[in-house]
Amino acid sequence: MGLDDDAREYHREPPAGKIAIETTKPTNTQRDLSLAYSPGVAAPCRDIDDDPTAAFEYTAKGNLVGVVSNGSAVLGLGDIGAQASKPVMEGKGVLFKRFADIDVFDIELDLGDPDAFVESVAAMEPTFGGINLEDIKAPECFEIENRLGERMDIPVFHDDQHGTAIISGAALLNAADITGKPLDELDIVFSGAGASAIATAEFYVSLGVDHDSITMCDSSGIITTDRDDLNKYKQRFASDVPDGDLADAMEGADVFVGLSVGGIVSQSMVRSMADNPIIFAMANPDPEIDYESAKAAREDDVIVATGRSDYPNMVNNVLGFPFIFRGALDVRATDINEDMKRAAAEALAELARKDVPDEVVKAYGDQPLQFGPDYVIPKPLDPRVLFEVAPAVAEAAMDSGCARTEIDDLDTYAEQLEARLGKSREMMRIVLNKAKSDPKRVALSEGTDEKMIRAAYQLTEEGIADPVLLGDEAEIRRTADRLGLAFEPEVVDPSGRELDAYADQLYALRRRKGVTRSEAAELIEGDTNYLGSVMVETGDADAMLTGLTHHYPSALRAPLQVIGTADDANYAAGVYLLAFKNRVVFCADTTVNQHPDADVLAEVTKHTAELARSFNVEPRAAMLSYSNFGSVRNEATATIREAVSRLHGDSAVDFPIDGEMQADTAVVEDILSDTYEFSQLDAPANVLIFPNLESGNIGYKLLQRLGGAAAIGPMLVGMDKPVHVLQRGDEVKDIVNLAGVAVVDAQDSD
Repeated sequence: MGLDDDAREYHREPPAGKIAIETTKPTNTQRDLSLAYSPGVAAPCRDIDDDPTAAFEYTAKGNLVGVVSNGSAVLGLGDIGAQASKPVMEGKGVLFKRFADIDVFDIELDLGDPDAFVESVAAMEPTFGGINLEDIKAPECFEIENRLGERMDIPVFHDDQHGTAIISGAALLNAADITGKPLDELDIVFSGAGASAIATAEFYVSLGVDHDSITMCDSSGIITTDRDDLNKYKQRFASDVPDGDLADAMEGADVFVGLSVGGIVSQSMVRSMADNPIIFAMANPDPEIDYESAKAAREDDVIVATGRSDYPNMVNNVLGFPFIFRGALDVRATDINEDMKRAAAEALAELARKDVPDEVVKAYGDQPLQFGPDYVIPKPLDPRVLFEVAPAVAEAAMDSGCARTEIDDLDTYAEQLEARLGKSREMMRIVLNKAKSDPKRVALSEGTDEKMIRAAYQLTEEGIADPVLLGDEAEIRRTADRLGLAFEPEVVDPSGRELDAYADQLYALRRRKGVTRSEAAELIEGDTNYLGSVMVETGDADAMLTGLTHHYPSALRAPLQVIGTADDANYAAGVYLLAFKNRVVFCADTTVNQHPDADVLAEVTKHTAELARSFNVEPRAAMLSYSNFGSVRNEATATIREAVSRLHGDSAVDFPIDGEMQADTAVVEDILSDTYEFSQLDAPANVLIFPNLESGNIGYKLLQRLGGAAAIGPMLVGMDKPVHVLQRGDEVKDIVNLAGVAVVDAQDSD
């Protein structure tokens, strides 16, 4: 099937459409229903009658946007009417929810008269926290937005006008910086004079572009002051210049902005522009000139942006409206004003200058994404847009006086937004904030690896740790320069400095294990795992990360030999934190002990409980089996029962622990409370101790893949000093996360 047939099937498959309504409160009992509806619902109704702002407290209004259209100007389809536009409006709702966790009702009004349209939308103000106008033809769209904005006390935003303006404005900020051309000196030509073009031109002026340096063209040519066929909106950009066509206007221009039709710009027109031109060819689906032709037209740098995802620098409105509304809703803004729009554009421009997460790079086919001519705006799937843009918009709303509530701490607000992206981000933020309070030196043993270098940059930038990269210093600095990372990492190069003291230390530790002094020197110089381990053991580093390019057992060997386990521990273990939508669990042992006896199981349980507390999780531990509290009696289940008995008899254990029990018993509250009410667990377990390595490794991976959990780890517990072993192929965010865990471990050891 082709794309059209695939899309029909996508929309037709039951349930039809793309959106649904779900409940956010329990509705399982008669009492639940009496609270949700009659008679209980009367109480909040009376409160709202007394104070209308209480609607934000008692209802979904504060997170609800109306996407409203009459279908008179649907992108690529034209005037198809209200009913036919519904799939587009539902799609807009999907984007609001997917990118900013905003709920949407799509409203399609079969109204061509602007007066009737305005009256209908204004009457819906009690329902919504904001209105997104969509696919309404010009010039009526200007009048409709202006009138609704004046009349309604909630934000009204016509995305077709302002979305392209804000996103391309962010691109313009960075493109102008790359080319070294100040905004107020740019000569800009627009092809197209519809709603989007006029709004974009006006927004560029608010960013600092000289109004008189903008030349706008429509299908009749340059819009000049001599023409008598202009509506009042086009008249704003009428130029006092001779008549001419688009080719005439582009000659000597610094910037071309296309919001018209495909294929109307030739390579010769591009060649006529000023040095290092900026070309935003944003007609869809075919740009005014395609990316390859524009780049090939000249020998100097040409920065090209389009509306297409298969070219660099995609100007996509989804980078704007979800996050602008998120910030506006969260301060109960009465408007989305120019200050808020500029704040969004500036935040997007700044984000494009930062290192790009691996998950984003992978989402776009592993193509290089680094600030420069082919990367002047972030990608739509970059999750950081939410907690970079929304706080900037909220702050601008507060500063400009259109916010009805204040956010006291924008950093905390950004963390709350990040938590909307998943429980794992919320949990890691707890640890990373602890790490930032007292950063420690973390040795990164595979220091020449590109991911390690990028992680070191992020750790430095965010103040999480003081990273020390181990390896060839020249290679590390070359890689950092190639990646455009503006930092001076600390490097320990085993070939470039005197390391006798480390060799002596390793020899002292391993000489009765068959290691000679010369072999110790070779290990220090030739294996950064040994170098890093000795640095941690001697206190020259507070923690260590390794394993990115090694198998787990080989990566663990040097730390175990040099650092060993803690004084109160005989065994190390690997723990994964699995974050589901509304709960987290810690799984152990998943990486180290193949056939643990009762001593190992008991010790691993205590260490895992300690780790849970570092994430501000109060542990409730379950020892897992295929047996429930003695229902099966054999050597394997007896081992688990013995471990539980030892923990129950240990006065130092100050958390609930029970077993042996089946996995569903451990995590389902009804089973625990109804069938095994005698259990010491008064709520589902959040620390799951598996009976052996095989079951632990299988279990956490099944939970991760089939349960949709995000995994953090493996985190190594039981070591004398903080060491964590990465999995081969881990991403930069995994390295940063484990480095944060290592820093908190080191803080606890002080």
